[in-house]
Amino acid sequence: MSPEALSDLIYGVAQELVASGKAGNLTADQIPEPAKFAVMRPKDRAHGDWASNAAMQLAKKAGMKPRELAEAFQTLMNDADGIACVEVAGPGFINITLDSASAAAVVDQVLADGANFGKNEHLSGKTLNLEFVSANPTGPIHIGGTRWAAVGDSMARVLEANGAEVVREYYFNDHGEQINRFAKSLVAAAHDEPTPVDGYKGAYIDEIARRVIAEADADGIDILNLPRVDGGTDEKGEPLGEGDSAQREEFRKRAVPMMFDEIRHSMQEFRVTFDVWFHENSLYEDGEVEKAIDDLRARGDIYEKDGATWFESTKHGDDKDRVIIKSDGNYAYFAADIAYYRNKRHRKDHPADVAIYMLGADHHGYIGRMMAMCAAFGDKPGENMQILIGQLVNVMKDGKAVRMSKRAGNVVTIDDLIDAIGVDASRYSLARTDYNSPVDIDLDLLASHSNDNPVYYVQYAHARSCNVDRNAAAANITREDADLSLLDTEADGEVLALLAQWPAALAQAGDMRAPHRIAHYLEDLAAAYHKWYNVERVVPVALTEPEERADEATREATRIAKCPEPARSAARLRLNDAVQTVIAAGLDLLGVTAPDKM
Repeated sequence: MSPEALSDLIYGVAQELVASGKAGNLTADQIPEPAKFAVMRPKDRAHGDWASNAAMQLAKKAGMKPRELAEAFQTLMNDADGIACVEVAGPGFINITLDSASAAAVVDQVLADGANFGKNEHLSGKTLNLEFVSANPTGPIHIGGTRWAAVGDSMARVLEANGAEVVREYYFNDHGEQINRFAKSLVAAAHDEPTPVDGYKGAYIDEIARRVIAEADADGIDILNLPRVDGGTDEKGEPLGEGDSAQREEFRKRAVPMMFDEIRHSMQEFRVTFDVWFHENSLYEDGEVEKAIDDLRARGDIYEKDGATWFESTKHGDDKDRVIIKSDGNYAYFAADIAYYRNKRHRKDHPADVAIYMLGADHHGYIGRMMAMCAAFGDKPGENMQILIGQLVNVMKDGKAVRMSKRAGNVVTIDDLIDAIGVDASRYSLARTDYNSPVDIDLDLLASHSNDNPVYYVQYAHARSCNVDRNAAAANITREDADLSLLDTEADGEVLALLAQWPAALAQAGDMRAPHRIAHYLEDLAAAYHKWYNVERVVPVALTEPEERADEATREATRIAKCPEPARSAARLRLNDAVQTVIAAGLDLLGVTAPDKM
């Protein structure tokens, strides 16, 4: 019996108590939906398999003492199928012990549903546009963007497992000053000149510059002899780089697609697939920016001041109004943000009911203006628009932080991380920590084969379960005639309880936008399984001489554990396979493989 089934039982008993007049002043309409009744795993196993505070939750409305109401629940629940006993504890906790067959029924359910066990449709009917990574095409994906790749793709998988239609989207910032600075840096590198003071440094700049020159040469264009304009120097005499020129433009139009291709390849290698690759520049080319401004103007949220065009965002909760067209006639960056949100909400194909933005820690100041813009379009901030802010990643090697700076050229990239520890460890380690918290990535730990390495610990549980299957087959142990009621040991119970919690863990991970909860669940399940593996046997082994000399009770318990009868072996084999199924499904949600050998 699952926690959800127990919540349903408690709801039904509450209705029955009201109908029989045994619930004081409580009325049927005051009883919350079953999902509102918390059913928890007690820390102390002596308190039963599950516990509920339903009586304390309802006592005030009933006008009864919580313990008195709990005793009324106890009377009816003791007669329910699958319940071994119900006890009242403390101020009114309802402690529930299941009979072994009822507790083990989850095994049959897991094996019947397979990878679909726990999946549900409670987010169906909505299209969620999930935008993540969205790094500028001015260099390789750095470690912060890599974290969003792991978290974002895992979140998409979790949301889909909860029934949502998810559109994975990457937004290319290919319009504006950063692209100009990228092109200036390439021109300077091509001429062996110092990097512009506002430019990008790093070996990748030299590499891209060489590729652009080779590509242009193959097209019959002597790119280095195209007209160029000296950009001058700053007040310290540092070069400012190229101004507008034919040469800079030629580098820009060739280099940016090269970076697009690199980013796409990196995402593919990281097992991240996007449904939409959206180019910021298209918002200007297609007139989307003008349409968005006209829309807000029609709603009364645009005004002119000091030669500039302003969005009156303070009307919708922002701390100050925002310029969207500067006095020189150029668009402010926020103009594209406005157009982009409007585009997401009103597309012909898969318009977003919910637009989820996954942004870096340096974007926290954007939340106010973005939510104001959402409200100005008549939408609900926090509902139609949701903004998730990720925190920093520290990469550690030999106990020391690996410094990174995109412009200094020693950036830690997605490819560096994959080369160091592989895709599985990279994805798992970045997704297992709440994105609201900074995370340290210990390259030495994640490359190790130890139980301290969380991804190894979970993957090893799956590989170990596969080895159990192989050993059982070699010993001619089958799953036929399994008696699941024989899964009655403490170790069996811990594994069964965790399997029963998987549907709730999956639903909570989706509702809370928290894929790290999947990793935490898997680590708990792996821990229970490893403990179970060490104390229970599927394939019989002979008792040792000291075990044979033990007292009768100890000898019998040892014999059951190490030399189980066929029905118990078959039941344990099915339990083993259920764990294997759930771990594989959970790892898949994180984009991590489930190896059968390690």
